[in-house]
Amino acid sequence: MGVFESIIGGATAESSVWADGLRARPERELVPVFSPLAPEPLALGLETVYEAYLTHYGTPRLFSVEDTDEAILLGDYLYAHGLVRVAEAGGVDAVSVMARLISRCAALRADGSAGDGEEWVAAARALGGAPSDEAVAVALTRHSARVAP
Repeated sequence: MGVFESIIGGATAESSVWADGLRARPERELVPVFSPLAPEPLALGLETVYEAYLTHYGTPRLFSVEDTDEAILLGDYLYAHGLVRVAEAGGVDAVSVMARLISRCAALRADGSAGDGEEWVAAARALGGAPSDEAVAVALTRHSARVAP
């Protein structure tokens, strides 16, 4: 099962609310953003956490939940499951990297500051990724299309 199918399968099995909030197939954007920058075993966890981030702060690729409270709960669910997947693949050190990432990005958003994409790149590198400049540029372009500055 692929990364996006795993995210969708887990969420829809967990709650009918998440199943109801799933975008129609033609509307889903099944393009990884930051996981290509990190080691492959961390891809599922990283993209799950990123979908949570988009649910809270941008335009999610997989879900469209209109109710603000439900969107917050879905994002929190995705954060939790993403961190479990990161822990399984990379242990406590990887979870620590992700916790710092989530905290830094939330602070940037609260301050209305830019730089969250660069934080995701730094986290991918801290997780052991060694992305090329081109891969970083692609990820940042994809990210900027999903979040408002």
